[in-house]
Amino acid sequence: MGGTYRLIDISLSNLVHSHITDVWMVQQYLPHDLNFYMAGGRPWDLDRSHGGLHVLPPYQGAEGEGFATGNSDSIFRQADLIREADPDLVLVLSADHLYTVDFRDVVDTHLSKRADLTMVTTQVSEDASRYSVVRTDEFGHVTDFAYKPEEPQNDVVAGEMFLFTTDVLLDALEHLQEQHGELGDYGEDLIPHVMQHHTVVEHRHTGYWMDLGTIQSYWTAQQQLLDGDGATLADPAWPIWSGQAPLLPAFVADDAAVTRSLVAPGSRVAGPVEHSVVGQNVVVEAGAVVRNCVLLDGVHVGSGVELLNVVADTGAHITGGSRRGSSRHVTVIDRTGAVAELEPFDASAALPRNWEQY
Repeated sequence: MGGTYRLIDISLSNLVHSHITDVWMVQQYLPHDLNFYMAGGRPWDLDRSHGGLHVLPPYQGAEGEGFATGNSDSIFRQADLIREADPDLVLVLSADHLYTVDFRDVVDTHLSKRADLTMVTTQVSEDASRYSVVRTDEFGHVTDFAYKPEEPQNDVVAGEMFLFTTDVLLDALEHLQEQHGELGDYGEDLIPHVMQHHTVVEHRHTGYWMDLGTIQSYWTAQQQLLDGDGATLADPAWPIWSGQAPLLPAFVADDAAVTRSLVAPGSRVAGPVEHSVVGQNVVVEAGAVVRNCVLLDGVHVGSGVELLNVVADTGAHITGGSRRGSSRHVTVIDRTGAVAELEPFDASAALPRNWEQY
């Protein structure tokens, strides 16, 4: 995010600033790069003798072994460890969302309303059908929960931040496992079960929130940073801590023209860059043009290449003097330089302001 941070920085910084320092990270898919980056939790002051960061990989040889089939199942597979740790509350987060939340306020809501589950909710201005849509009463109790409904009844959604009373969480997981044998995602089984049998309340988040689970929303969130109506990543009272390596400041050559852009350390820019996020150690050669793009770390843009509305993956080497991208959609360039054009912009989804000009 913003050329400097990784998404995991957002989640961990929110937790640490909320004074939550017992953090467990469930991993499954290609964890090696992430584990190297985590450095044992040091950048977030989580490399502690008591508590701190613990990585929970899949395992064999005990109850709960094997690979998870969904995020409810991933929690169930840690049930014995949770029971042994014996916390009063368990806070469950997804790591692909962009927001700032003080979770101490969420705990206060949970305790004051004597809830069994408190879900952080937010109001979206886009089509809510790809989210979990909730309805609440005047007292903040959640009265209805619809998982990715085809026809959403309102625009209030669950923000993938769930605070459970521990006994309620463990009992629900055990019951669902006995009944169904295989668990899926929260919205399919765990949340509906808790809704049916327990007290569920909302904690309404009124600040910025974005689910970055699609390429379009990921690109949008970066563009919003540039427009000044995105996430706040530069609040000195709530800094985003990061494990990125220290590098020299970005170098901008004589003939470069950089406007309304974020250019990360270690980068060298010699061509025009407009309304773009340029990651660390990126090279934009003289004669290259970059507009409304997100270039991840180590991207190399050769002379004569013009990029428009592109997300370029880490290490992509883009040469061969031609235009990549379109005003109609976001184009992805993978680390081999291959191009994948996505669906046209969905005007009902989250988009940066004045997106038509892009």
